[in-house]
Amino acid sequence: MSRATCYGSTRSQSLARSKDERSATDWYWVVIPAYNEAATVRDVAIRTRRECSNVIVVDDGSADGTSQALAGLDVTVLRNDRNCGKAGSLSRGFDYALAQGATGIITLDADGQHAPEEIPVFLRESMADPAAFLIGARRCDQRRASFWRYFANRVADFWIGWAGGLPIEDSQSGFRLYPSSLLREVTVRQGPKQSFVYESEVLIEAARRKIICRNIAISVMPRSGPRPSHFQPILDIVRITRMVAWKILARGFYPQGLYAFLTASPYKCNSTVPDSHSMVTFSVSGSNGTSRCQRNS
Repeated sequence: MSRATCYGSTRSQSLARSKDERSATDWYWVVIPAYNEAATVRDVAIRTRRECSNVIVVDDGSADGTSQALAGLDVTVLRNDRNCGKAGSLSRGFDYALAQGATGIITLDADGQHAPEEIPVFLRESMADPAAFLIGARRCDQRRASFWRYFANRVADFWIGWAGGLPIEDSQSGFRLYPSSLLREVTVRQGPKQSFVYESEVLIEAARRKIICRNIAISVMPRSGPRPSHFQPILDIVRITRMVAWKILARGFYPQGLYAFLTASPYKCNSTVPDSHSMVTFSVSGSNGTSRCQRNS
């Protein structure tokens, strides 16, 4: 049986205010899935809370004290008693936020690679177009830090772009903003084996429903914690490719999707580059590898 815990006292006061009393950004939530991220999750949650008043951390059955690391913070902690995978954790966080009336839900990783200081970029874009699905796109040089991961990601980008009929620059990015309308409309399979497949399938379903998918340029820091990435380049790409292949075959190889993917440019059509005030600079300090960010002025 799973549990939900709220640390801090201001959350109930915030939710008690009427809709008219809350600013537009107060209707956005951030969901952070975490599995064995005790070394980094507190720092990520603190920085995220500075940018958004509604933060959910979903502890996916961690065995390293991830939930305990969040004690005393004004965030909502949902804990799975068993490991449900990233898909199940995201879905649980989405359900909780939607039940609170969320307009949009931002997701980012708990390992410190994403910069919560870039959340305002997503919020500004979403408030201008609340129905848009925003995907954080890492720069090519950052994605090439690991050859095999980069190769696997580019393979996934190709298949997902074909199946959706839309070029996506970084289909495996976990830094996103999901409009609530998309999450209420799309139903995608969950489970441990669907962890990274889930995020890819949502992209395809959004594109097929003609929902605007826009790239947001983001910064990425090398993982600072001791844990390696949960993404398995070979196994997860095989799972993603299998899911995408069925979707393409079900549409008779979907030639129009392939044509649309090959003839459109993601940066010309649907990319947003943050201004200088939105970009952040990373540094690592301390024996525990804690990340620090500051906005460029």
